[in-house]
Amino acid sequence: MRKIINSAFVSLDGVTADPSSWAIFDPNAAEEAVQALHALGGMLMGRGTYEYFADVMPKQTGPYAEAINTIRKYVFSSTLENADWNNSTLITGDVATYVSELKKQSGPEIQVHGSGDLLQTLLKNDLVDELHVWTFPVVLGSGKRLFADGAVPAGLKVDAVTTSTTGVVIATYESAGAIKYGSFAPEQPSEAATLG
Repeated sequence: MRKIINSAFVSLDGVTADPSSWAIFDPNAAEEAVQALHALGGMLMGRGTYEYFADVMPKQTGPYAEAINTIRKYVFSSTLENADWNNSTLITGDVATYVSELKKQSGPEIQVHGSGDLLQTLLKNDLVDELHVWTFPVVLGSGKRLFADGAVPAGLKVDAVTTSTTGVVIATYESAGAIKYGSFAPEQPSEAATLG
């Protein structure tokens, strides 16, 4: 069974929009990003992310551009008429049904990049196994955020954290199931502790 992994580049204030203008990698982090792409069985994208990448990446050179230009891409949209970027498949049907069937196949993990609305649909249907969040030490002040108002409440647990030489914090989170508001409230002190 395949894993679905969300991989996101975010600013310190949670913005994911237009990362090519502010996501600065050190050589080790850049190499790690390329290696991660080569290990994937594909990428899931919403319309906005697809259009951004399809416009920018074919014009780029280098290992990252080469990897992302050749990888299989599943594009979810009810408004796109075609997906002409290399190795792209347009899916217009039900997202949850398609991704559920994709997860049942054998093969390497599949990642979601950007695509906030798509991510929310996947989280709502419990289809995301891990979140890999690359937090860059910049504050942008405005722009589309990874988790905007109306995001699906979700419990997460930290699996691993590393920091690059340029201060990028790379954290891996696993799903800890749905949460209810108030479930993270601090425990009340016991009677014995209160009495001293």
